Amino acid sequence: MMKLSALFKNVGTLFLLGLAFPFNLAIVVVALLRNWIIFPFQKRAIADHPKNILITGGKMTKALQLARSFHAAGHSVILVETHKYWLSGHRFSNAVKKFYTVPAPEKDGEEYSRSLLEIVKKEQINAFIPVSSPVASYYDAIAGELMSPHCQVIHFSPGITKLLDDKFELCEKARALGLSAPKSFSITDPQQILDFDFKSDGSQYLLKSIRYDSVSRLDMTRLPFDGMEEYIKTLPISPENPWTMQQFITGQEYCTHSTVINGKIRLHCCSESSPFQVNYKHIEKPEISAWVEQFVKALNLTGQISFDFIQTADGTVYPIECNPRTHSAITMFYNHPGLADAYLKDAENENEEAIAPLPNSKPTYWIYHELWRLTEVRSISDLKARLGIIFEGTDALLRPEDPLPFLTVPHGQITLLLLDNLRKLKGWVRIDFNIGKLVEIGGD
Repeated sequence: MMKLSALFKNVGTLFLLGLAFPFNLAIVVVALLRNWIIFPFQKRAIADHPKNILITGGKMTKALQLARSFHAAGHSVILVETHKYWLSGHRFSNAVKKFYTVPAPEKDGEEYSRSLLEIVKKEQINAFIPVSSPVASYYDAIAGELMSPHCQVIHFSPGITKLLDDKFELCEKARALGLSAPKSFSITDPQQILDFDFKSDGSQYLLKSIRYDSVSRLDMTRLPFDGMEEYIKTLPISPENPWTMQQFITGQEYCTHSTVINGKIRLHCCSESSPFQVNYKHIEKPEISAWVEQFVKALNLTGQISFDFIQTADGTVYPIECNPRTHSAITMFYNHPGLADAYLKDAENENEEAIAPLPNSKPTYWIYHELWRLTEVRSISDLKARLGIIFEGTDALLRPEDPLPFLTVPHGQITLLLLDNLRKLKGWVRIDFNIGKLVEIGGD
């Protein structure tokens, strides 16, 4: 039955992508013709000191956005992905000078680092900017240590990466710095939860895997509840796979991205959040930026750091998760000319303000996610809201000056992955066009 379900799911999705292909092709052809006509009249940026930039995570839109921004500023971009994603649609972007594939770090960390170092030497890389997957961020930190004698590394050390990636340790560190943080407990045995005195504590809690899990991270089951023993026994909690029990806090959730150099924020954005985040609209939240500023300054961080926050009714902000890597919210900088300098310029001028998305930037989305959500609307008001997102925002993949990824992401890499799953009669949870992959149980 499961194989039959996988068969229909893959075939049905491939059929829908086939229907969309001629429309996407027409959009891209028109854009290419437009570019061909206006190309002789375009003014191309020339950097004062052009650099070679190495960006990993090539299948993800956030990597494409960085590539486009550095290219627009006159730099050359070398894009990297693992062998599985060799047909990443982003390799066809005109912002990408060269594209390489390397071994998956979780399978061979040493070979992953060695391959990146070879690229750094061969391409005379000036700056290494990893756009890490949750699994790869620690391996990128190790690789960064090898590269630091050869180029600028905009990433954290292995020790800092592990600390930031640990939801329990994050809250402990925040409290040690005098910052607000939710109550949290390290869980290595399900019995710890069953023995916890929820009645005396008075709070509700969420269970979160310390190790990244693309499926369980969407589980918002609150503890305690009647019959929770059976639920808890299904979770793979062990000393080797610790979880955290984090206080559930009611309020508005936000996500942030900050690029920090020597403890100073150079680039920052903030957006209202949701469990499956594929819409970004910048909002100024001084309380959140002040929290981040104090945190990164105290630890003197250099790298890209993303937070999920809850702000309660009294204005207090609580960090519920930190990701030591690039956030997809960076797509909101699609039209900002200062992104490259925010990463590359020395942070010596203490008075230099961090950049934010431009006031005229539109909210970003991915059209396939929005079309799917249209099938779920249940009222006229819902329909108006979903259509408003499409007409008021901009697709993060489709840029008139660089249209090919809009075609090659769904009809290249995603189609290839679906065909492979069809061959294996293997299912998947959802398609994430933002990340450029199929979300699968036990996947990367």
